[in-house]
Amino acid sequence: MEGNIADGMKYLGAGLATIGAIGGAIGVGNIFGSFLDGALRNPSAAPAQTGNLFVGAALAEALGLFSIVLGFVILFAA
Repeated sequence: MEGNIADGMKYLGAGLATIGAIGGAIGVGNIFGSFLDGALRNPSAAPAQTGNLFVGAALAEALGLFSIVLGFVILFAA
């Protein structure tokens, strides 16, 4: 009985840890949407902001990937 409760809590913790991937997806969508909005308002400034776009998207995606890795660590290493 005690093993079943511990396994259940492990699965619950792993599932809750991977919710951060949703935040990463929302962040990447907001970044690209804001970039397109700004690029349509001022097309001449868009090339200067492309580097910031990819850095922001990479950081937002990295946070989502870290949450998935944390879920796997909780699930398989604990």
